[in-house]
Amino acid sequence: MLAIGDKVVYPMHGAGVIEAVEEHEVLGQRQFYYILTMPYGGMRVMIPMKSADSIGLREVIGEPEVSKVIDVLRTAPIHTNANWNRRFNTHLAKIKSGNIFEVAEVVRSLMLQDKAKKLSTGERRLLDTARQILVSELVLACNKDLGSVETWIDGLFQENTPGN
Repeated sequence: MLAIGDKVVYPMHGAGVIEAVEEHEVLGQRQFYYILTMPYGGMRVMIPMKSADSIGLREVIGEPEVSKVIDVLRTAPIHTNANWNRRFNTHLAKIKSGNIFEVAEVVRSLMLQDKAKKLSTGERRLLDTARQILVSELVLACNKDLGSVETWIDGLFQENTPGN
């Protein structure tokens, strides 16, 4: 069971810290909620404790997994000839999974695609969402500030630009 102070990831929203466990009445039903504070934007989120597992709430990755995330970001993506709609749905499914490595794949794929050819508005929003989720988890996993993690990720893609 999770506790106050635990660093957790809420799929599609990113990482946060459990600040409290509170009982609230919502729609006439009293239940206990995890109260999360998200470092990215300072948002507070209430998650019903009894549905935490079913929505995919999980603990933030540890140091060994951070290096695996970096490996995913540095690895060349598998090129598919899928149309943009199929690509979009595949990326969205990966983000919704809550799996940090799949989110990193989406960030890598879309950042590299953006360098080659500008992204559509929908894919741009998807990249922004995936990047926010990835950055928020790395902020908590590495105990770094938001700006340095964003700069670090951008630097990985500067290194991997063909011709550099």
